[in-house]
Amino acid sequence: MIEVVLNDRLGKKVKVKCNEDDTIGDLKKLVAAQTGTRADKIRIQKWYNVYKDHITLRDYEVHDGMGLELYYN
Repeated sequence: MIEVVLNDRLGKKVKVKCNEDDTIGDLKKLVAAQTGTRADKIRIQKWYNVYKDHITLRDYEVHDGMGLELYYN
């Protein structure tokens, strides 16, 4: 289990526990459950790289305690 920190830069910081073999789509569902936002309205990125839903966290080299950016479409 790893813990990922997502910051939307609007004052909301979400900590989510997930597995490294979870996909970005799974991470979006976990974030949606905590924030109350629909999963299809969430975009996760790091700098200018928008993360695709079907790729795993391990493939993106997301580690424990790593911070990602959370945007709303």
